[in-house]
Amino acid sequence: MNPDVPAFFRTLGSTGLHCHPLGFGCYRIAEGVAEHEASLQNYLDRGGNLIDTSANYTDGQSEKLVGKLLAITPRRKPIVVTKAGYIQGQNMALAQQRLFPEVVKYGEDLWHCIHPDFLETQLSASCQRLQQDHIDIFLLHNPEYFLSHQTHHHALNNQDHQEFYQRIAQAFRFLENQTKKGKIGWYGISSNHYGLPINDPTMTSIQRCLSQAQRITSDHHFRVVQLPLNLYENGCALELNNAGLSAIDFCRREGLGVLINRPLNAFFNNQMIRLADFLPPGQHFPELAKLDFLVRPLREAEQSLVNQFQAPLLSGSDSGFADLILQIVPQVRTAAHWDWVIERYLAPPLQRWLEDCRRNYQGNDFWGKWEEQFFQTIRDVLEKIERHLLLQQQEVSDQIRTLLEKSGYPQSQASLSQIAMNLLLNLDGVSCVLNGMRRKDYVNDALGTTDLPRVDSRSILFEFSQMR
Repeated sequence: MNPDVPAFFRTLGSTGLHCHPLGFGCYRIAEGVAEHEASLQNYLDRGGNLIDTSANYTDGQSEKLVGKLLAITPRRKPIVVTKAGYIQGQNMALAQQRLFPEVVKYGEDLWHCIHPDFLETQLSASCQRLQQDHIDIFLLHNPEYFLSHQTHHHALNNQDHQEFYQRIAQAFRFLENQTKKGKIGWYGISSNHYGLPINDPTMTSIQRCLSQAQRITSDHHFRVVQLPLNLYENGCALELNNAGLSAIDFCRREGLGVLINRPLNAFFNNQMIRLADFLPPGQHFPELAKLDFLVRPLREAEQSLVNQFQAPLLSGSDSGFADLILQIVPQVRTAAHWDWVIERYLAPPLQRWLEDCRRNYQGNDFWGKWEEQFFQTIRDVLEKIERHLLLQQQEVSDQIRTLLEKSGYPQSQASLSQIAMNLLLNLDGVSCVLNGMRRKDYVNDALGTTDLPRVDSRSILFEFSQMR
């Protein structure tokens, strides 16, 4: 190993790259959010060197923030992973204009495409946002949408699977060409279906994906996969679905780097379980904070617009966005539900109101400054409400810790999130665990995981799956 590379860094498959065991996940990271920028800078300052983003994360704003930090990063440049495939936001307007081939129209606001014509636009846009002329690792982002979409029309058959892997091969040929041009270093696939049972028709096979690359050239650059793995979704570690091996064991045998996503967000029984502590050990859930206090900055911002322009509020003369939040939050059961509520019930009326305001006040100096500050206030308020909702989930976290101890994990003073990530780090074949770290305390918590003792992860995961 290069003497400049820390001893605890891991090889990223056979790419020749070495990465920190914990990677910075950028799913909800956006340019213009000071806390997000500070968190990423904290990660880099503390020795982190792998950043995972995507063209569709916050509609390109995630890549823009990464690009801003890369422009001022010192000599040791981090490994940057980005992904393409989703058609939403800006890409939806592009796709409606360009009419790309082989678009999977999964839903009204969600299309997907891995055709080279579309991938070429995404690679170019990502390089521009990241302020780079080269992407270290470029991944196809959840191509299994094709298989899932087909199930809406008929039972999947061999023809569907052949078409799916032909599309993978077509994308790989494009990506191989981009490696020759020096546009990307290595490529791969991020799929949520790598851990499904072999008899699930929507399962994506790493073995078959690898075969497509090998048919193109023996010197292929398909060297990285990304997949979900956590206490509840453990198929990639336990399900024998690739030549009699689990996904991560197959990758280890074939020299593929493995990036783990969703280590703390587990989907189980149609709900999301956050594998983290929300209160210090021994403390009880505090008396409910007054929601009115949490939304006060938002109310004050709305009132300042009314005072300046006599502008109508979102729902009328005396009812604004803050009031809409107060009506809806008491009906929200979990923090996971909160994201869906924002997208379904809060974002659409807010967007319509702001568009009306823009038409009326665009060009006014007060409006320009107010709009910029208002978006920051919205982000702050929504995150505070999310934290408020998360506090109610500590009882579930305590139950998970108890189950882990019964499954063989030794008693520990570490946070539940550190324990959950430590289990993944101790699985042979895992290169890097990606964690969403949009707050500095998330960075500090995650990087502390590397100090925990080794455990028999596979045995504990198996026992936990039997008892949960």
